[in-house]
Amino acid sequence: MMTSIAERYFTLRKKLFEWPRAQPLLNKLALSFAVAALTGVLAQIKFYLPGTPVPVTGQTFAVLISGVALGAWWGGVSQLFYIVLGIAGVPWFAGLNSGVAALFGPTGGYLVGFVVASLFVGRYIDIHPKARNFFPAVVVVMFAASAIVYATGLVNLWLWFGLFNKQSISFAQLLQMGVLPFIPGDLFKIALAALTIKTLTPKEYE
Repeated sequence: MMTSIAERYFTLRKKLFEWPRAQPLLNKLALSFAVAALTGVLAQIKFYLPGTPVPVTGQTFAVLISGVALGAWWGGVSQLFYIVLGIAGVPWFAGLNSGVAALFGPTGGYLVGFVVASLFVGRYIDIHPKARNFFPAVVVVMFAASAIVYATGLVNLWLWFGLFNKQSISFAQLLQMGVLPFIPGDLFKIALAALTIKTLTPKEYE
């Protein structure tokens, strides 16, 4: 009985993993738009912490699993849809905002990092089945969240202060505003993304 349930579970998650990757072009575009919309919905989970112009949002979770759900390239396309359509006027940036100002504001670098992070996680998970277990997945999504999203976010935040606000800030101040307040929440989202990867992706033995 238990063996039968496990086999059905393994079969189902393999089908769920392969299904988006086997779809024709129009279906992949539709799925990418759906994930972009999910990113927009989670972006509305938003609040500010003291001392930083960058809000805490829920959209990072959607970014981290988008490449896993759709495959590397189409996960990246979903985040590109999110940015381009948001700039074009779809009010799904954090706080129901839209427009090009979001790209050049204090959070613009994080938006760019979303595309790269989704591409990285999706590609790595696609070609490395061992990374689909919990602890390896934690390492992968943590790298995406820190080395990619934080890096692009900090560069843009530094430029935003220097070019638009004419303020010179130190690297320590950048970390205080653009990284340190978000670590507890991001650790939770990283663990949740890794658990999702562990639960929903096929492993080498399947």
